[in-house]
Amino acid sequence: MTARTPTTAPTGTAIPPTATTVSGSGPAPSASEPDTGSRLTLDRHLRAEDRAVALARDVLTGLTAAPRELPPKWFYDATGGMLFEEITRLPEYYPTRRERAILDRHAGDIAAACPADTLIELGSGSSAKTRLLLDALRDVGSLKRFVAFDVDETTLAKAGHGLLDAYPDLSVHAVVGDFERHLSYLPSGGRRLTAFLGGTLGNLRPAARREFLLTLREQASTDDALLLGTDLVKSPDRLVAAYDDGAGVTAAFNRNVLSVINRELGADFDVRGFAHIALWNAAENWIEMRLRAVRDQQVTINALALTIDFQRGEDLLTEISAKFTPNGISAELAEAGWATAQRWTDPEGDFAVTLATPSSVPTGAPV
Repeated sequence: MTARTPTTAPTGTAIPPTATTVSGSGPAPSASEPDTGSRLTLDRHLRAEDRAVALARDVLTGLTAAPRELPPKWFYDATGGMLFEEITRLPEYYPTRRERAILDRHAGDIAAACPADTLIELGSGSSAKTRLLLDALRDVGSLKRFVAFDVDETTLAKAGHGLLDAYPDLSVHAVVGDFERHLSYLPSGGRRLTAFLGGTLGNLRPAARREFLLTLREQASTDDALLLGTDLVKSPDRLVAAYDDGAGVTAAFNRNVLSVINRELGADFDVRGFAHIALWNAAENWIEMRLRAVRDQQVTINALALTIDFQRGEDLLTEISAKFTPNGISAELAEAGWATAQRWTDPEGDFAVTLATPSSVPTGAPV
């Protein structure tokens, strides 16, 4: 539960990339209305119609596996997005506030350490926190271009037009894609600062984290840098509370994935037949969000011609959220060819923002 907009999308058949330039200010037009004089360029490497195919594939794979599991990206329909925004304002859920405090205090230090002309944000969503970095880069006189990368074209276009209004001299390049497949389509050239914020790295298992960081390293030039936001290990009680709030908002967010499946795949999940569970897995250093069947029940998913029996007490894993130590962050970066240049934490030591630069050889790479 670390990103407003998911940054991964369906795997499967490759989609030919397309590029469209859409108009500058005002309401976001459809991508079929090109304006070559615009400062907003929109590249599509995913199509809206892929969503249904991907959902069906993920549900079939995840619900027929042992143990059962669903990817967290399916939380985020309109309802899920609103619920997550509410979660970020809850007293128990500290990560969003802590990262924002770090950027408020240290955006100028980040820009001074890497005066990039291009800021890239992966999983940018509404680009709200990004403005702190944009302001800092503008203040040092280096900023020319912002690249927003996400799976949600509507959100990217809306945010892009808002940035054009706020930053008249900025060129905005929106890329609709999946970071597990389309990072190679990120624009090159200039000095780039790539931001991956919100603690979203923690939604990946270690092997996937390493692959992600290696892919970014392979594309990085000598002067580029990576800005990484990560939640830190702390008291299990605080961690569990952050994912199991007293108001029940996170429980509603977790169950929403069943509502998505019911609506889009013609399933008959009894949403209230599953309890929200948040567990600290000390062996893996991550929080697990699960849905636990409160009784024996049978679920039919019409679009898949699939019937599944859940036993009382059976869990469905819906998300992991890994927590890190400072040394652990540096070690994972080094293995993928990144050197830790600077790191900032909030006064409470809850969250970290790390600036990394390319090193000569990844420690985990074959020699």
